Amino acid sequence: MTNFTVEAIELTRLYGGRAAVSNVSFNLSKGEVLGFLGPNGAGKSTTMKMLTGNLAPSNGSVKICGIDMIENPKEAKALIGYLPEMRPLYKEFTVDEYLTMAARLHRVSAKHIKPAVERAKARCGLSHMSKRLIENLSNGYQQRVGIAQAIIHSPMVIILDEPTVGLDPIQIRDIRALIRELGQEHSVIISTHILPEVEMVCDHVQIIDKGVLVFNGSIDVLKNQRVGNKLLIGLKNPPSVADMLGIAGVIEAEMLPSGLMRVRFAEGATPAEAIVQASVQNGWGLHQIAPDQTSLEDVFVQLTYQEQPIVAE
Repeated sequence: MTNFTVEAIELTRLYGGRAAVSNVSFNLSKGEVLGFLGPNGAGKSTTMKMLTGNLAPSNGSVKICGIDMIENPKEAKALIGYLPEMRPLYKEFTVDEYLTMAARLHRVSAKHIKPAVERAKARCGLSHMSKRLIENLSNGYQQRVGIAQAIIHSPMVIILDEPTVGLDPIQIRDIRALIRELGQEHSVIISTHILPEVEMVCDHVQIIDKGVLVFNGSIDVLKNQRVGNKLLIGLKNPPSVADMLGIAGVIEAEMLPSGLMRVRFAEGATPAEAIVQASVQNGWGLHQIAPDQTSLEDVFVQLTYQEQPIVAE
């Protein structure tokens, strides 16, 4: 029996001879939350459709808890809970009516339907909304109902497409907390364009561009890429660029419009202490020195424009 809940093996999808997705492979285990990122047209939606069995791959395979999606689609799909970006809600139903129908569609046995509905409502903070019409709920609560239908049958794998899009800040915070909770007992895949969201809720990250994975690694690896070999330095009496370049290890220096100086140093060098000493000796008036972190957006752009993919566990 495999330990992986999701196995994507060399997934490829061709459209008119062009590869929308090319040789995408990854594994996911229980208790992991995977963030799946990519610019528009990168192949993200195509990959999600193949993972859920809504689109057959031109090559490769998908296994859910060891069950092949092509050979045994009903068994594999029964282990997946899916919330597409366009929520599949019947807004004229009450929350209870809709979730009861969802439980039946997922073939929850009759005697277990009511407990399953109550459990899903409790996990999604909907217990007090049981008799409310879905159309009268706020956008955030409608999203909770969408997630509730995805988990109604206690699936091993939960796939959420853009789960926080269009929500207000409080609703986003609540949905993120719910995703973290679900990730403790299930395997969760979220597709999102919100880069900080990945840092907040995901254990593992994949970035796809032009149909190819350009990053596949833990969230810690992605975070480490933000911390480069640069320092931001605040000085009351800043030295010339030439004087800063005279410090061992410093290979580049520039004054920024903010009044700070950005210093880049050689790989393996640690010039911070020497900069502090030089400031004291020369009266530069040092009042700030800190790593210059690359923004998540810049990391994303760098990854989606590089030629060679990064694979790191």
